[in-house]
Amino acid sequence: MRSRIRAMVVVLMALGLFPSPGHAAFKLPLLGGGATILTPLGGTVTLPLKDVGDGKAHYYKVKADDGIMVTFFVVKSRDGVVRAAFDACDVCYKAGKGYVQEGNLMVCENCGMKFATERINEVKGGCNPAPLNRAIQGENLVIQMRDLNAGSWYCKYKKQ
Repeated sequence: MRSRIRAMVVVLMALGLFPSPGHAAFKLPLLGGGATILTPLGGTVTLPLKDVGDGKAHYYKVKADDGIMVTFFVVKSRDGVVRAAFDACDVCYKAGKGYVQEGNLMVCENCGMKFATERINEVKGGCNPAPLNRAIQGENLVIQMRDLNAGSWYCKYKKQ
């Protein structure tokens, strides 16, 4: 069993999908819908702005202090603002489905409601994607673990 795990890690490293020492993130394209697993450093997760500036929703997971894998997305809206939200809302979070992007819209996979990316972080409550505090520091988007920890309950019902 251990030899299989080692072989899998070697293959993932060769494909660039598993972190080498010193890297804080790696992609799981076959698990979790392509979410990137993040490892917090110094109480924050940091994402290079160049990686999230294409107008597409980028999905991430990070383990909160309570052990729940928190899923969130980052998207640069058409107005040029980089936005972040939990992949859940106040209404449908128990379904554990989150959002999918359709053009400039984020669509709730449970109820089908659609939200323009420009509304993320601006409108909260109901089925709107639950806002996630973020800050731009230099060339990076920075999210505090305290904010991710505070919203871990949104992801309680997602497949871990």
